Amino acid sequence: MKFPIYEKELESNYGVIMTEADRVSLERVSQVWESWPGFVSAAGTWECLRKIHGVIFGGLFTFAGEIRKVNISKGGFRFANSLFLEKILPVISDMPQKNFADILAKYTEMNIAHPFREGNGRAMRLWLDAILEREMMTRIDWRKISRDEYMSAMHRSPVNTLELETLLRGAMMSPQELGDKVIFSEGLAVSYSYEKFQAL
Repeated sequence: MKFPIYEKELESNYGVIMTEADRVSLERVSQVWESWPGFVSAAGTWECLRKIHGVIFGGLFTFAGEIRKVNISKGGFRFANSLFLEKILPVISDMPQKNFADILAKYTEMNIAHPFREGNGRAMRLWLDAILEREMMTRIDWRKISRDEYMSAMHRSPVNTLELETLLRGAMMSPQELGDKVIFSEGLAVSYSYEKFQAL
């Protein structure tokens, strides 16, 4: 397969393309790990999320790190209108994140925005982890959350975040685990598996 992939190519052969894109992206775990202190420093901002998306998908998609210009939906849910994203994203960036309730609300709003054409979930879970590490000295051990549990919680989150809160609180790492690259790498692979073959 030849990278980078254009949007029209993605639409025509989604499953095959994403399987290969995920494989190559997951080989960048060392690059993500090395970039992590910078992500934590800027955690919660749109710029941080944009950079995360660029690191994990740069060279794989022509639109890596760029705001989508089309409207998208998944599972019957329509994400924010692309026409308003440039105004919405700075507002989300400025949302407070000093405690878990703030962080959960901010994460939910960014999920509703879904600013990229593809790879939102993968990038946003890293973004969430960066915020949690900066503000609470923890991250989520994604190995402890199943795909079905996570997808169910995210589907309900625009209306009620209790299910998502319960899942995330139950999978929080101790400060001592934050420096474990194996947990980070394995968690990233699980995070990617939540999204496989979920065409927009």
